[in-house]
Amino acid sequence: MQDDMQADIIKIGGIVRNKERFVKRRQRLLGPDGATLKALELLTDCYILVQGNTVSCMGPFKGLKQVRTVVVDCMNNIHPVYHIKTMMIKQELAKDPTLAEEDWSRFLPKFKKKNTSKRKKPLKVREKKQYTPFPPAPMPSKIDLQLDSGEYFLNEQQREMKKKTEKKAAAKEKSLERRAAREEAFVPSGEEGYDAMGRMIRGVKKARKEEEEGGGGGGEGDGDETTGKKKKRKSEKDEDVVVSNTKKKKRKTES
Repeated sequence: MQDDMQADIIKIGGIVRNKERFVKRRQRLLGPDGATLKALELLTDCYILVQGNTVSCMGPFKGLKQVRTVVVDCMNNIHPVYHIKTMMIKQELAKDPTLAEEDWSRFLPKFKKKNTSKRKKPLKVREKKQYTPFPPAPMPSKIDLQLDSGEYFLNEQQREMKKKTEKKAAAKEKSLERRAAREEAFVPSGEEGYDAMGRMIRGVKKARKEEEEGGGGGGEGDGDETTGKKKKRKSEKDEDVVVSNTKKKKRKTES
């Protein structure tokens, strides 16, 4: 019967409703071969006994308080190993007198919460349409469409004639499109000096020839040579024509 020794009984039966889950978490508190329970006893200086729906413990008030937090958190799906780690660090820090008045939060481990039962977001989120109290307008029937177009009041012959004319119009459009596609190959490129049919304009043709004769080919000397050659050819042709004419006259006179 010591003054610093106290007892506490923790009820764990009503924390978890599912029996299988309750048994698993209670076993977690004990650990493999009672290892976690023994570690808690050494750290808190308390005697702990797990039996049925209760956990009874004896020891100092500070130790009992720590045991209660560990047991309740264990039944709320927080592993007791996390608490054991923090208690071990606190025990080591308490030995150092220089850290007695300092904050120990920087030395303590910070465990992230991993909630595996989080609902996954869908890949495609459908946008909700605005709510309207009125139902959507019904789709028009075949008779309604015929009434709108005026086809309902036509005879069978007139309807057939209308269908034929529509078919002919559609065929004509398609033929024009195909012809345009075929003629695309013969359409001239957008160069200057050509008319709509792709023929070169006369004035432009002469101007291009003069440019080629004057500026193309490599200088003034080359241009003079080409003009001289052309003149020689013309003179030779004229001489041949004169000789042929004289021979014809001689034959006539002889005959």
